[in-house]
Amino acid sequence: MKYKAPFSLFSFTILILLGWNSSSAHANQSQAEAVVDQSPVVVGRFPIKEAKPADYIGLIELPEGFQIDVFSDQVPGARSMTLAKNGTVFVGTRGRNGDPERRGDVYAVRDTDQDMVADEVITVARDLFMPNGVAMRGDALFVAEPNRVLRYDNIEAKLAEPPKPVVINESFPSDIHHGWKYIAFGPDDRLYLPVGAPCNICESSDEYAVINSIAADGSDKRIEAFGIRNTVGFDWHPVTKELWFTDNGRDLWSDDMPPEELNRVSQRGQHFGYPYEYGKGHRDNVFEAPDIDFEDAALELPPHTAPLGMKFYTGDMFPVEYKNAALIPHHGSWNRAEPAGYYISLVKVEGGIAQDMTIFAQGWLQGKVNWGRPTDILQMPDGSILVSDDQAGAIYRISYAAQANAQ
Repeated sequence: MKYKAPFSLFSFTILILLGWNSSSAHANQSQAEAVVDQSPVVVGRFPIKEAKPADYIGLIELPEGFQIDVFSDQVPGARSMTLAKNGTVFVGTRGRNGDPERRGDVYAVRDTDQDMVADEVITVARDLFMPNGVAMRGDALFVAEPNRVLRYDNIEAKLAEPPKPVVINESFPSDIHHGWKYIAFGPDDRLYLPVGAPCNICESSDEYAVINSIAADGSDKRIEAFGIRNTVGFDWHPVTKELWFTDNGRDLWSDDMPPEELNRVSQRGQHFGYPYEYGKGHRDNVFEAPDIDFEDAALELPPHTAPLGMKFYTGDMFPVEYKNAALIPHHGSWNRAEPAGYYISLVKVEGGIAQDMTIFAQGWLQGKVNWGRPTDILQMPDGSILVSDDQAGAIYRISYAAQANAQ
């Protein structure tokens, strides 16, 4: 079923008429991975500042019975999200468009009247260095910059006057390239955070291309997994408690190689192939591979679709077949001749085995033009999910109503 939201004829006309020249995209987007366009809505690379996500949300296609609504369109560059105990959604960003220092803000988004639409957006931290990663533990908000982790104590009670952060760890590299972090606390109460490769493809020290973890106080840093080019999303399976993560393959191999990945960590210290191997045994001959065993991907995902903030669905609102399945936002390609991604996929996991990927939500890409980029997923207490969109500066709410399915 396609949710019928308000949609202006003017906006649709602009959407169709503004084309995307793929050769120009190749020439002009070399910095696209490190820059976020924070105009309210961007169609291709053309800002339409008078347009709003509500004008386009009617293009999103969902399975029968599901509905998508705008939760907020006032969150510039919205990326990673985390939920506090009293319902505040904290949102990280990756830096302002055009800022050479990649400074960005962290927001608190609140639905004070509980009508499923946010009515307050508060900036709780300003001018941080690519503050993409956010995670809650108790009453404290943890924010990750590339080189350090900050803790804001009792943050939800101090939104009007946020406390000065405590720096709990500043031992990470400060590289901009794949330096932004996705963070989350695991079942072991450790904070997991990656360090991406400082390049498109290169050999580097074990300081890079890894997932680390640290204790909640910032101590006891250790490497959990190696050979990971750029993960910007991971979660733990609700039953097995194993860590699963998405990984973005390298650029400039071809439009159809290498595959993106969904991976499973079955034990600490595994190597997932980068920069020597991708997916299920696809060798990249740029460098001679060392004589070690690489872990195959649990599932190969479509090339250059940029899978990001995956989550296992554990709620009760969606139909039972969604229980414990992975929902994965695909941020979308930046220089592929035919754009790919810009959707949310669904991957069911049975007995530790990932099944085939299907499309759950799509429509952010229309032909060769994208009006938004799904980035992260956050499950809410009622079982609905929030989806951030750093291009549109928005957060959407996807819900399911059994009665809609029965009509």
